[in-house]
Amino acid sequence: MTYFFHRTVVLFSVLVLAALLQTASAADNILIPAPPTVAGSSYFLMDFNSGRVLVEKDADEKLPPASLTKIMTVYVVFRELSNGHLSLDEKVTISKKAWQTPGSRMFVEVNKQVAIEDLLKGVIIQSGNDASVALAEHVAGDEATFAALMNQHAQRLGMTNTHFENSMGLPSENHYTTARDLATLTQALIREFPDYYKWDSQKEFTYNNITQHNRNKLLWRDESVDGVKTGYTEEAGYCLVASAKRNDMRLISVVMGTANENARANESQTLLNYGFRFFETHRLYEGMAPLTETRVWKGDNKQLELGLLHDLYVTIPRRHFNDLKAETIVDKRITAPVKEGEAVGTLNVTLAGDVVVNKPLVALNTVSKGSLVQRLYDEALLLMER
Repeated sequence: MTYFFHRTVVLFSVLVLAALLQTASAADNILIPAPPTVAGSSYFLMDFNSGRVLVEKDADEKLPPASLTKIMTVYVVFRELSNGHLSLDEKVTISKKAWQTPGSRMFVEVNKQVAIEDLLKGVIIQSGNDASVALAEHVAGDEATFAALMNQHAQRLGMTNTHFENSMGLPSENHYTTARDLATLTQALIREFPDYYKWDSQKEFTYNNITQHNRNKLLWRDESVDGVKTGYTEEAGYCLVASAKRNDMRLISVVMGTANENARANESQTLLNYGFRFFETHRLYEGMAPLTETRVWKGDNKQLELGLLHDLYVTIPRRHFNDLKAETIVDKRITAPVKEGEAVGTLNVTLAGDVVVNKPLVALNTVSKGSLVQRLYDEALLLMER
């Protein structure tokens, strides 16, 4: 008996040591250089699918966004289109205020009627302040009311350090956002409106016989870049929100407060290259697909399938996919009723001993209370187990 106990302890110790050595070996092999230093007042790099932040500096500092404001302007209009409140061929009458708005222009004319699709392209591609105001007035009646609508969407998306006072980004004392909030907004825009987002990659747009080019220089330099928006005022400096997709990995970068047009493009390219070079993103599990199953007590069904509410993506250092480990932890003695979507466990994904992500395991089907006989029978079984 003593020999068996000693042998078991030794074997367990060997297994634990082997696991620790394997984890240490994986950790030692994960070599990633420090992120680049970017010449901007604030910057941020995140993976679109997993939401993992790869690089950030002063990402929550409130700064003037200049024309990056227009990302929210078009987001609001896209929402109205998707809700059926507007149509792309719907005509907008250009007001004197819109026509007179200073700064970059689409060159719409007062009292003329312009299709919403053309105005959206004028905002996205030409960064037209006049087009932004025209859309704001058409959607909400006036720009102040539209700004209130922008702020409601910002709060809904979790942009906690953002406040808008106009639709186009001209300087205003209480008009600000952050690099992190802009990345959050861009993620929502691309995810919710992939068809409309395609306009962000358009390099030029002609309206009223005037052709203007997209100010995002990365569209010409890097074929993987397909958006998003530039911005400039003297107060804000030169800013750029960019997104690029290489294979199945999409990154979003935000650079604010650079010195000139070339700098904002170069610094954004530096961030994107770093992310794609040293990281990779994988979809591990499909949302609402069974990962495991468990016993349910006192229900009309004994088995409950468990999974995740949404697709699970992870962003990890390159060439370490095979080092990932996943573990499901299911609540003990789950008793009916159980509703579909109810959390009854956890999925943990680790890399070299560090938690990459943990997500709730949810019921993929509803299990109602069983009959009186079923409940009494299961109660007897549970009493026998205690």
